[in-house]
Amino acid sequence: MVQITWLGHTTFSLRLANGEVVIIDPWIDGNPKFPADYQIDRVDTILVTHGHFDHIGNVRSLAAQFKPQIYANYEICTWLGSKGVDKCNGMNKGGAAQAGSLKITMTHALHSSGITDDDGKMIYGGEPAGFVLHFDDGRNAYFAGDTDVFSEMAFIAELHKPALAFLPIGDLYTMNPRGAAIATRLLGVETVIPMHYGTFPPLTGTPAELAVLTSANVLTLEPGKPVEW
Repeated sequence: MVQITWLGHTTFSLRLANGEVVIIDPWIDGNPKFPADYQIDRVDTILVTHGHFDHIGNVRSLAAQFKPQIYANYEICTWLGSKGVDKCNGMNKGGAAQAGSLKITMTHALHSSGITDDDGKMIYGGEPAGFVLHFDDGRNAYFAGDTDVFSEMAFIAELHKPALAFLPIGDLYTMNPRGAAIATRLLGVETVIPMHYGTFPPLTGTPAELAVLTSANVLTLEPGKPVEW
């Protein structure tokens, strides 16, 4: 079993069966949905989908505290390296890597990926991505990152057969619930965990809207409350 904890927006903690902790898109400081009483006590691996502040905001602080292995695109790893962060493993779409006991495959995403540097300037952050998570019990999950629906999701289904998908639904910066419903059909997943909604007023999509548009199980998480999958 995998223990999944939503930490608000698109930040997730996955505690694997062997105790390893994977943090995806860590944004803690300034995240209005991060649970105030939640303590991150272990980080073995960090996955980064793209360079926007609300996905990369606490990579450097967690890296300094826990010394995890980090996986991101080449450009983000180069930038992190320039800031003194080591153990960043650059990869690209279609490629796979062994991240501790978790195998990951980087996938396409339809979004942007600028990095706001320390001087406030926006710099190139490579292309946005998602990840397929290959658990050691044989199950696969798809973490879409920030994206619109795209037809190649059918290829993700064919190649990896995920049973679970983490999908953004908020609208404005990503797809809305209707787009996520189409993504669910293309992916053929049994269960969807909605994300990237409700953080700010413009992110108006809701899990309830998605639930009426899909036959998949819509698993609505509460920040800081773990579920097992």
